[in-house]
Amino acid sequence: MTYSSSKIAERTANLRNLLTQAGHAYYVLDRPVMEDAVYDRLYRELIDLERKNPSLITPDSPSQRLGGSPAQGFTSVNHRLPLLSLDNAFTIEELTAWFARVKKLLQKKLSDPSTTSHAMEMVGELKIDGNALSLSYSEGLLVRAATRGDGTTGEEITANVRTINSIPLRLHLNKPPSWLEVRGEAFIPNETFAAINAERKKRGDSLFANPRNACAGTLRQLDPQVVSSRQLEFFAYTMHLPDDWGSDSDDPKPPTGQWQALQWLQKAGFKVNPNAELMNDLDAIKAFFDNWETGRQSLPYATDGVVVKVNEFNLQSFAGFTQKAPRWAIALKYPAEEVPSKLVQLSYQVGRTGVVTPVAEFEPVLLAGTSVCRATLHNASRLKALDLHSGDTIVVRKAGEIIPEVLRVLTDLRDPTAERLHLPPRCPECASKLVQESKEAATRCINNGCPAILRGALRHWVGKGAMDVDGLGAKLIEQLVQKGLVNSIANLYELNEALLESLENMGGKSSKKIIAALNASKSQPWHRQLFGLGINHVGETNAKALAKAFPNASLLAKAACESKELMQPIHGIGTEITESLHQWFVHPANQKLIEELHRVGFSLATTTHEKINQKHLINEADNHLNGCKFVLTGTMLSLSRQKAQTLIEQAGGEVSSSVSKKTTYVVVGENAGGKLKKAQVLGIQVIDEEKLLELLAKTHPN
Repeated sequence: MTYSSSKIAERTANLRNLLTQAGHAYYVLDRPVMEDAVYDRLYRELIDLERKNPSLITPDSPSQRLGGSPAQGFTSVNHRLPLLSLDNAFTIEELTAWFARVKKLLQKKLSDPSTTSHAMEMVGELKIDGNALSLSYSEGLLVRAATRGDGTTGEEITANVRTINSIPLRLHLNKPPSWLEVRGEAFIPNETFAAINAERKKRGDSLFANPRNACAGTLRQLDPQVVSSRQLEFFAYTMHLPDDWGSDSDDPKPPTGQWQALQWLQKAGFKVNPNAELMNDLDAIKAFFDNWETGRQSLPYATDGVVVKVNEFNLQSFAGFTQKAPRWAIALKYPAEEVPSKLVQLSYQVGRTGVVTPVAEFEPVLLAGTSVCRATLHNASRLKALDLHSGDTIVVRKAGEIIPEVLRVLTDLRDPTAERLHLPPRCPECASKLVQESKEAATRCINNGCPAILRGALRHWVGKGAMDVDGLGAKLIEQLVQKGLVNSIANLYELNEALLESLENMGGKSSKKIIAALNASKSQPWHRQLFGLGINHVGETNAKALAKAFPNASLLAKAACESKELMQPIHGIGTEITESLHQWFVHPANQKLIEELHRVGFSLATTTHEKINQKHLINEADNHLNGCKFVLTGTMLSLSRQKAQTLIEQAGGEVSSSVSKKTTYVVVGENAGGKLKKAQVLGIQVIDEEKLLELLAKTHPN
């Protein structure tokens, strides 16, 4: 049939709308409204019309779910609001203690006459064993999808997520909000997972260990066509709206609690897990948990626990957050699966600080969907407590369903002639005598020339938080140490392209890239150089504090060796860190390393460029915001969140992730969330970005 231009546009729009509705009914509602053959024919017609008339293609067209050509890689993106993880409970007793804490925390709010509800309703949901996603909508259209990442920054995977049919490309709302953030879990159903592995086995490919790992690997595929073929699904479980958004009468009203949020998400076009419950007391929560401990076995997808949340958003806001998790929610995990295995041998790992860790190697067992054959025993004390003998039958589980651990030994099955196992008296790598200090559980090798310590030190130095030398991985470091080409961190900077090209699996392009990355790393700031040295107990945060107080290695070494009292006023630097710094800087080998790093071009000091950056708005020596506690919320125009935090800290202030009575200022940017509301409730002074800049620029407090 031949159409006029206007009719073609009309036909394309009608096809697009009809197919979108049919897809929603099929993938989200599980209520097909169209035969597959009919859908396929109409879909082919839409594809043909769009191919001939590309100007008619819209971002929300069903044809755009296949995403086009493979991506070259993924870019990092900042989440509008952090994706915080939940605290875990592993027993009913821990759940009961959490419930009591939250109820006590909210007692004042619940007894307030102005509070709408005086009951602490809770919502129970299944904890889907998949991968968290953040979906961003603008004016109702899906514009970005990202992985959880570290909670603040994730990987942008929009093209892949568009292939998930249960995620709407356009919201099913007449008047969508200007922006919407939806959080949920992508997963691969059990039946689909089995089919994927069966196909991979037929092709001779390695099998996926479990649906969660398969889902994670799928989401990071560079080709959206591969993602589409694996038929991922998605359950939405929460969202964030602009505070001032109000919908038309035909649309669902903005939810005031989690229970309403789940219904709102459904009406907006999302698939939500149907097994949530609204509960009024602790007994109901326990019953919900007990019911699904057995009921989950019959579900078509994996779940490893339940999530319990305070229902009302205003109560959530009042309860607030710890540094890492909301106080108003908790994940109650089902007991980890426990299985027996037979000990094959006890091996030993030597870390970069010389700590020797015993590792139990046992016959492979399947735990939480993955094959496991090794588990760390931590230290000599744990080894002694287990009373481990050669050939023992052990009980293994996954702590938190993630980390394998040896739970106990079945001594009744032990061979009477079996030999009891101990840590060796000498280092398994260099044969040096091991030592154990009275104050530490760890047993150490103290030979700085130990190959294992050197490998660990090199891996730490080139890592992301330190020098960030791209391309210099563990296998290459292993070769460099094994062949005697690198005997210290400084030796890395004496390598050349020809030498690297002579190594296994190294070409000219890779060698050139590594040498360039090594040279570039010499300009890393002083605090990253300090962290990279791998001094025991000196993490990234402590390194920043020390680098600020002591702008070069000489001053820090002098304080550590001669004037440790100078470190006492530094926030977070206690006796343990001070003593560790002292031990490190008095050691001749480390003094030699500092000299070598200077020789190869490291300043080991705050550079002029850094000082200029630090003095962008404030005098570095001026602590005029000392004692002021800030909370940042929303998006600022001229400052990133990290930059604002850095400037506040340089001026002597502190930045917290949650609002409390001790907060001095809440800095509000665009699209501020619940922190603004809590500040208003507590009477905390709220300021905007312009006012923050004024505070930072002042040399004296008001």
